[in-house]
Amino acid sequence: MFSWLGNAWRVPELRRRVLFTAMILALYRLGSWMPAPGVNSDAIDSYFDSRGGTILGLLNLFSGGALSQFSIFALGIMPYVTASIILQLMTVVIPRLAELQKEGEAGYAKINQYTRYLTIVLAAAQSTGYAFLFRRQGVLDANLGRMTLIIITLTVGCTLLMWMGELITKRGIGNGISLLIFASILTGAPIGVAAWWNGGPMEKLFFPLIALAIVAAIVFIQEGQRRIPIQYAKRMVGRRMTAGGSTYMPLRVNMAGVIPVIFAAAVMAFPPTIGQYFPQTQGFVNEHFLPTNVGYMLLQGFLIVVFTYFYTAVQFNPVDQADNLRRYGGYIPGLRPGPPTAQYLDRVLTRLTLPGAIYLALVATLPTLFIRYGGFSQATAGALGGTSVLIAVGVALDTMRQMESQMMARSYEGFLK
Repeated sequence: MFSWLGNAWRVPELRRRVLFTAMILALYRLGSWMPAPGVNSDAIDSYFDSRGGTILGLLNLFSGGALSQFSIFALGIMPYVTASIILQLMTVVIPRLAELQKEGEAGYAKINQYTRYLTIVLAAAQSTGYAFLFRRQGVLDANLGRMTLIIITLTVGCTLLMWMGELITKRGIGNGISLLIFASILTGAPIGVAAWWNGGPMEKLFFPLIALAIVAAIVFIQEGQRRIPIQYAKRMVGRRMTAGGSTYMPLRVNMAGVIPVIFAAAVMAFPPTIGQYFPQTQGFVNEHFLPTNVGYMLLQGFLIVVFTYFYTAVQFNPVDQADNLRRYGGYIPGLRPGPPTAQYLDRVLTRLTLPGAIYLALVATLPTLFIRYGGFSQATAGALGGTSVLIAVGVALDTMRQMESQMMARSYEGFLK
């Protein structure tokens, strides 16, 4: 491993990319501690102390604590992620977007432009909602002019983060947007380590072993795929005969990624959020929507399974894949091109998605299981699983894969085996 790191550091271009990525991430974390103009960060931070199970607590996690500081990067990069998800879902119902998706690079550039515009709109709406919410709760003392300045600052901060993420993708290592979320999540790691160190003897003994086992299981599932064999026939292209060949279509076990977990967490956090502002519903919320409640865990797991199937269906269309294979002269051995191929892909994908959905549900409920039955503290258990570990491991694997390709292009032995 150390020899691989040494080889990576000796490659000038790779070294520049790593240093550039580190610089952008450092600027991001610096901006996360710079409060917006006219904001009392201590008052807002104390307001967030009792918002752990609400939507505000979830959004604060993805902003790396910047929302509880109400800094210039308080919105984080989540408006861009939300805009990307909305555009992906709209391609199913809007034919124009579906056509752009099939146009290749030009179409994707246009969709990215729409995503940026939608990000600015969502950031402005979200910052306006935060400003008026904190003002109504008495933790933000500002007149209309200062409120306008705060809204503009937060919106510009989100736009700047979007630009920084795209810079990392273009000139750094890995996916910039994912790395910004990765850096936000890692800010909570010291809290989990401190809680583990101050925990009981059983917690100190078993936490490292369980953490390693969970990370290994996540890597195993994230890298798992079903390879569908594809055969290409010989065909004429102009005056040349193209040679046929065989390859495969990789269908990942977890094709939906971490999006179903985020969807389910947002839905489950909605009732506690409502209960904060309607005291008459607090009793019902406390009885049925505590994270350690068995019914809560079962409902969360069910929502994750449903959202996994839904988002996988949005991302992978068997009919389109079958049409693309037929258009380029490809076929699955033993199946006729067209509808039979689409039906086969749909059947395989349906069966493959089930273990992926169950895996996501188990990882998302692991912290609660360790709190309820393992005697772990909430901070320690939160470092073991859920959305945080899924995103962290997934981004780390993607970044390592890109560094691997850079190393292999220069005839160095890679790190991933």
